[in-house]
Amino acid sequence: MAGPGNGGGKPPTDTTRTDAVDMLAAQWQRERADLGHLDAMALVGRITRAGNLLQKGMKPVFAQFGLEYGEFDVLATLRRAGAPYELTAGGLLRSAMVTSGAITNRLDRLEKKGLITRGAHPTDRRAVNVRLTGEGYDVVEAAVVAHVENEDRMLSGLTPAERGTIDAALRRLLVSLGDTELG
Repeated sequence: MAGPGNGGGKPPTDTTRTDAVDMLAAQWQRERADLGHLDAMALVGRITRAGNLLQKGMKPVFAQFGLEYGEFDVLATLRRAGAPYELTAGGLLRSAMVTSGAITNRLDRLEKKGLITRGAHPTDRRAVNVRLTGEGYDVVEAAVVAHVENEDRMLSGLTPAERGTIDAALRRLLVSLGDTELG
């Protein structure tokens, strides 16, 4: 809806508005002005809060498919692996960056839902292969479309140029923190 000052229906890009992190930073400035680098604290706070809000915004979409975020992550990882949509449990663990117990719980739930199967690895008796079922493939195919549309909707408050700038800056940050490979 168009209105005064909003660019004919585009989201406002007024950087003079304050957010919750501005309030937190102001409190620290008042209480501990000696800390310095409050800009770093504010940026990390914004990244963390944005991540939490984005995760919260994803839950309803995954729920439409009877999934939780972690379950979608497993299905999407198997789908991205390509045909035959199979990985070892260890490969899933490296990709998901969670504990082996968390992966086991996710796999148990997905197997009960009929979305994956687990079986013996053909050459390694210690390994377990995890594979998408036909139903699992269908669910992840539909869920990923809804997920990407939802992500685009959640980022609609940013212009394409802002998205590109944030994406490039976060990529540099992740590389500087050593996050250059899966697992």
